[in-house]
Amino acid sequence: MPMRDLPDIIVEPIVRRALEEDLGLAGDVTTNAVVPPNVKARAAIRARKAGTIGGLQPALTAFRLIDPSLKIETGKPDGAWVSGGDTIATLEGSARSLLTAERVALNFLGHLSGVATATARLVEAVRSAGVNVKTRITCTRKTTPGLRALERQAVLLGGGFNHRFNLADAILIKDNHIAVAGGVVAALKAAQARAGHMVQIEIEVDTIEQLLQALAAGAKIVLLDNMSVEEMAEAVRLTAGRAVLEASGGVALETAAAIARTGVDYISSGALTHSAPSLDVALDFETSLRDKPI
Repeated sequence: MPMRDLPDIIVEPIVRRALEEDLGLAGDVTTNAVVPPNVKARAAIRARKAGTIGGLQPALTAFRLIDPSLKIETGKPDGAWVSGGDTIATLEGSARSLLTAERVALNFLGHLSGVATATARLVEAVRSAGVNVKTRITCTRKTTPGLRALERQAVLLGGGFNHRFNLADAILIKDNHIAVAGGVVAALKAAQARAGHMVQIEIEVDTIEQLLQALAAGAKIVLLDNMSVEEMAEAVRLTAGRAVLEASGGVALETAAAIARTGVDYISSGALTHSAPSLDVALDFETSLRDKPI
């Protein structure tokens, strides 16, 4: 089933800020100087390389905000796998409008398709670990400021899952919290005493000893930070289903399958959002009708 778009009330302000940044105080002075106002054109957004499409919604929103009269047809929806040369969408209308919105639209589409593609490849790496592997790929809060909602959506489009959305979404006790609070048990007990009944609590550990302390104190979700594959497998054995286990640190395409085979429930990767290479996409103009008014 195709994934639903994010609500416009979330997407439009993000795209508006990007357009305002690009237009500056005088608008697109190059296009306005070179292209007469009556020129009409057709253009296609195409993939230059293979990948998973993400960010088509904000990309097309950029065109629509610049010119609501543009005719837009989608060839490949968000979440679709494309090959190099595939047409993602076609647009027709004012050549000025198409040129003015081009860069902002492609910035969103390229970056978010990169996130979706990186996620899809990591998901596939986990699937290759074996038919009985239950491990899910999830992102982190290591997102581009202002783009978290869009990057999280791109992770979903790539087949991944979302971690907590913000600091208020759940309690995640990290190593620095533990250091300040006075240890794993002290930090966990303090969180359990404070959390409402709807709030999840996860605690990070980096040794088997800390894991055993957390389990004894009633931890239900534990993050295994930068453990070796052997340590993760031991953690899964010792936990024996008493808590959800998340592996983090050292996650790459080359290591994902081995991590998944340990039996952890989740693998989280900040690289999905902070280091995913942009997918190469471009806007190709197909026709220009200079003498036909729009």
